[in-house]
Amino acid sequence: MPQIYPALLRSSACLLASMVLASCSARAEPADWRIDEEHFSIAFDVTHAGYQQQIGLFLDGSGSFRYDPDNQRLSAGRVEIQADSIFTNDDDRDDHLTSRDFLNERRHPVIVFEAQAFVPDDNTETVQGIVTGNLTLLGETRPVELVVKINKHAEYPFGHSRETLGISAQTTIRRSQWGMDYGVADNLVGDEVSLRFELEAIRQ
Repeated sequence: MPQIYPALLRSSACLLASMVLASCSARAEPADWRIDEEHFSIAFDVTHAGYQQQIGLFLDGSGSFRYDPDNQRLSAGRVEIQADSIFTNDDDRDDHLTSRDFLNERRHPVIVFEAQAFVPDDNTETVQGIVTGNLTLLGETRPVELVVKINKHAEYPFGHSRETLGISAQTTIRRSQWGMDYGVADNLVGDEVSLRFELEAIRQ
């Protein structure tokens, strides 16, 4: 075989390997994702005097994060929720919840969650795991963990037609840890608050 052919084969193999590595490297880079505010639901429930779980919503939330779906690595994220957007279908109760007894929205208008990392659960067929981060409420910052499931990752079938993640997340906090202890001692309002988030995030 003439010497040119082995050299050409080696050169072609090296070029192919470089292209594959470059492709993998490009795919492994984290991307920025913005939460679609039109598809961002923030719900909570808390025990009311032992009679029922009062359900409520926050109607105004926004956020973004940096995530690589190929290696499931989350490097940063921030969600902001406007405290005065709370809604429980009763104006008097909503006014009380935004007062100093609870959210004190005049002094602390924004609730902030800053994500730090995602620890995937490798024992499931779907992409799910734990997101760790810090929740700032009433000026106090405490660590929290959210159970997160990525429901779907695909190009959107209509509208913006961009790469989109569909995500469900939930956690339970003790509000007294952030200094919100109204009604806790007499069990008028539960200490434990369950939080649920449903969202779609668009790749930027």
